[in-house]
Amino acid sequence: MMGLGMRFRALVAAVGMLFLAVTVDAVAETKVNSVRLWRAPDNTRLVFDLTGPVQHSVFTLSAPDRLVIDINGASLGAPLNVNTSNTPITAMRSAQRTPTDLRVVIDLKKAVTPKSFSLAPNAQYGNRLVVDLFDNPADAAPPPAPTPSVATVPAVPVTPTEPAIKLPPAPAGKRDIIVVIDAGHGGEDPGASGSRGQREKDVVLQIARETQRQVNGMKGFRAELTRTGDYFIPLRGRTEIARKKGADLFVSIHADAAPSAAAFGASVFALSDRGATSETARWLADSENRSDLIGGAGNVSLDDKDRMLAGVLLDLSMTASLTSSLNVGQKVLSNIGRVTPLHKQRVEQAGFMVLKSPDIPSILVETGFISNANEASKLAASSHQQALARSISSGVRQFFQQNPPPGTYIAWLRDSGKIAQGPRDHRVSPGETLAMIAVRYQVSPAAVRSANNLSSDELKIGQHLTIPGNDLAAKE
Repeated sequence: MMGLGMRFRALVAAVGMLFLAVTVDAVAETKVNSVRLWRAPDNTRLVFDLTGPVQHSVFTLSAPDRLVIDINGASLGAPLNVNTSNTPITAMRSAQRTPTDLRVVIDLKKAVTPKSFSLAPNAQYGNRLVVDLFDNPADAAPPPAPTPSVATVPAVPVTPTEPAIKLPPAPAGKRDIIVVIDAGHGGEDPGASGSRGQREKDVVLQIARETQRQVNGMKGFRAELTRTGDYFIPLRGRTEIARKKGADLFVSIHADAAPSAAAFGASVFALSDRGATSETARWLADSENRSDLIGGAGNVSLDDKDRMLAGVLLDLSMTASLTSSLNVGQKVLSNIGRVTPLHKQRVEQAGFMVLKSPDIPSILVETGFISNANEASKLAASSHQQALARSISSGVRQFFQQNPPPGTYIAWLRDSGKIAQGPRDHRVSPGETLAMIAVRYQVSPAAVRSANNLSSDELKIGQHLTIPGNDLAAKE
């Protein structure tokens, strides 16, 4: 009997060990296969790619500064190699604390404020652990100087043989109209993809930069970008950037995909009425966002109103902004229709989160379907990007010539009767030169070249030229 009892106990112990081994394997079956990094102006984002969900914790250590990430239920599947240049990170190392717990230690040049969260799988990626390292304000480096391809591209020089156009000097205190241009997606969010590997995040950043350059070339306007490089900004963060920059208009640029590869054409969207109504309730319920408006960050003052009246005023503000959004959207859409086919002939309305700002007119421009092979090739071409940017900037200019915000240079031009005609079409006749045409319309040859994407002054008989408005053709 003793022998039988011992054998039974041994069997039970063996089963227990087997169960424990299976449990350990099940808990630690998630692998950390890679890490990706993006640097933004005020933070560094790390994204750990996982084979399954995990639990994690994050804490900081000082002397020296370090960040510790404990990933429970995971083991290292591959070395964590990443380029940390231009970031506060000096090194990254890892070790298994236990067979089921992985510890990642990040050595830092200076202290940071971490924030972390998990993401479920989507169309592009599996499970992810995201760790954001926010620069402390006192340590934040000044933003890098813009590259020549963005805002500092010099105007085409005027040669001595070209007649210069003297624009009305702006009176003191007359501000520029501020247009904030948002390149969709970025960083670990590539957006839609084309058949030849084109990525939406890259294409729309190039179009946004060109649009910024063209808007900055119009006197009385100043364009800002929400992102200047390949990094991710949350949707709410994009409109918050626009508000902090004092935007008079927010333009978000995208190049989406469609279920059908045959879908084509550009679109312009504004917020739907239903979206505006529900957003009002959300703003009132969200104390943090509401406090931004109450504190004067927006143009809606609600601090002295009761909750019911505040809701009415906020809804009226959004309704007014929506009317302006539809107006400017239609002008942009009409101009885009001259350079590329349209998906719809009128401005569409939908509940895009990035458009839900009650105090800033906002539009979303879908420049085309990157899922369509022909449109993807066009969207990747610099000439088409310039044409799309010109369409957006022209629509923006036309809207604000008719609806300039008070206190701006454009409002002063309108009130002084100094706003000339908007863009016009000219057909080149025999014997005409670019300089002659510029003198006729009282614009600079450089402005004509820019408006028509001309690399030289050579013209062809019968060629159609877009003549920009002479008050906004170029900055002095």
